[in-house]
Amino acid sequence: MKRTAEDIMKLIQEQDIKMVDFKIVDINGQFRHVTIPASQFTPDTMKNGIGFDASNYGYAVVEKSDMVFIPDLDTALIDPYCEIPTLSITGNAMVIDYPENRPLDQYPRNIVQAAEQYMKDCGVADTMLILPEFEFHMFDQAGWSVRPDEIGFSVDCEQAYWNSANQGLGCVVPHQKNYHVAKPFDRTYECRSEMCLELEKMGIEIKYHHPEVGAAGQFEIEPMLGQMSKMADNTMMIKYVIHNTALKYGKVATFMPKPVYGEAGNGMHVHMLLLKDGEPVFSDDDGYAHLSETAHYFMGGLLKHISSLCALTNPSTNSFKRLVPGFEAPVTVGYATSNRSAVIRIPAYAKTPALRRFELRNPDATCNPYLCYAALLMAGIDGIKNKIDPHENGWGPYDMNLYHLPEEEKAKLSSLPTRLEDALDALEADHDFLTAGGVFPEHLIKNFIALKRKECLEMSKIPHPAEFDKYFNL
Repeated sequence: MKRTAEDIMKLIQEQDIKMVDFKIVDINGQFRHVTIPASQFTPDTMKNGIGFDASNYGYAVVEKSDMVFIPDLDTALIDPYCEIPTLSITGNAMVIDYPENRPLDQYPRNIVQAAEQYMKDCGVADTMLILPEFEFHMFDQAGWSVRPDEIGFSVDCEQAYWNSANQGLGCVVPHQKNYHVAKPFDRTYECRSEMCLELEKMGIEIKYHHPEVGAAGQFEIEPMLGQMSKMADNTMMIKYVIHNTALKYGKVATFMPKPVYGEAGNGMHVHMLLLKDGEPVFSDDDGYAHLSETAHYFMGGLLKHISSLCALTNPSTNSFKRLVPGFEAPVTVGYATSNRSAVIRIPAYAKTPALRRFELRNPDATCNPYLCYAALLMAGIDGIKNKIDPHENGWGPYDMNLYHLPEEEKAKLSSLPTRLEDALDALEADHDFLTAGGVFPEHLIKNFIALKRKECLEMSKIPHPAEFDKYFNL
């Protein structure tokens, strides 16, 4: 049942809420916020919203920047990180118009909802369920400097192997050996448990948490499967909770794809499946890995468009430092069962018809989750509509370790982009599947590409510390 204005007013009164915090998502997928006194949060505010400058969010030009943010009452929750009782709420951005305002077509939350409607209109399914896996690092110290006279960074984690001589207790984790280590080597168990408990209070169901492979404090929190647009909201809150709880414990969390050289990077593998009238669309006892023809077509759409998808699923220059061989990160365009070296893995443990699915392994959490999830659905729908068979296109199944193939065999395989610039080139050339049904506006794609090209150019001009090691004394 959807919340009413009366429900929210009652919540504010019962919990003695003093402030209401509007959390708005920018084009990069980062929360911005505006806060008003609870006394100003009236039924009129709930209906008509508050004004904001959309040009500072990447959605509008300065001369046409006035927009209105309309809260979604179903997202209201008490913010556990504010000392003053605060109600946190997100929603949708609207263009000011007469007689009625209209949805801002570039706003990510509107796009993910438009993608869901397009799925229904096409008759493909009525529900997309997804499960993102959140990998992240927690450091005891992190600092960096980008100045004309000093460029570099440093991170530290007390359990990392490089502290074996400093730590004094012998409780350090060997290189790349952090996966599922128990106490006393797992130093952040309580912190992660508190993260999960806070998320459960918010109505976000959690499957588990555990240490990941990277010895320098890498971990994972995995929620339960959820409806796509709701999971996009939840993705923002999960990152918010992880960041804030880490700080509470005197640590700093990062979802940066490759913060530590020579260690496993942070991905956000996305599991996905479709339902129609409550029944699984992807299940077939007689299909490869017990997946249906529709599921294979969906995978075919993902694989066909994977290079352009990377611009939205891996939208940072650092993303491509993770997508290298040797760290269970995918580099090959292909699919298979239980194979972590392919970009699409079909989990063998998902045996029941209602859970049969696949995961896309290249995304990371530097993405805007609304744009990422919507793009994945649109690519999958394109695959279904055009019957793109992944096997007929030579994308698998690859039931072998793709990292250890002879070089002549590797040369026959298609690979993911190795640079953000290449992914942007692909998106520029291949985005009709995104604009189908008017889901992704053309001007958003052009704006996104322009912003990211500017970012790539900026990063390319900055001297790198490793360049000093290579070239300083030549």
